[in-house]
Amino acid sequence: MEWLSYLLVLICPLMMIFMMKGHGGGHKHHNSHSMTELDVKMNNLQNENEKLKKEIANLSTLIKKES
Repeated sequence: MEWLSYLLVLICPLMMIFMMKGHGGGHKHHNSHSMTELDVKMNNLQNENEKLKKEIANLSTLIKKES
């Protein structure tokens, strides 16, 4: 009967290891975005930001000329 208590004590950590490994597998899917995809998105945002800055500057000069 003593072996049963040892078995129960060993089963808990083993189950925990397998359960944690299963949860970790889901995170790999989340990190599957490639750096190039993120770089492309970042470049697009930077280009859009530059366009908006130029548009703001043009509008500011237009307002100054009118007043």
